Amino acid sequence: MKKAQTRAAAKARPTPRKRVPVKRTRASATAAVGDEERRRMIAEAAYYKAERRGFAAGHDEQDWLEACAEIDARLSPPGGTAPARRRRDP
Repeated sequence: MKKAQTRAAAKARPTPRKRVPVKRTRASATAAVGDEERRRMIAEAAYYKAERRGFAAGHDEQDWLEACAEIDARLSPPGGTAPARRRRDP
């Protein structure tokens, strides 16, 4: 009788659920970072680009646009495309 009770108890237990990793989407990555943090990341990346060039004048907009593309690529999921964002002045 004890074996029958054990089998019945084993059948009554719910099977544990498999943990499925949550995939981050572009929207969730942007929400996790936020506009101010994204802008700070772009500004820092643009600064380092200018520093590597010796802060030569006339390249600030190019540095900003390249940094913007790099940061958006980092924040977007692999194989995903980043949505168009309005350009912000540095």
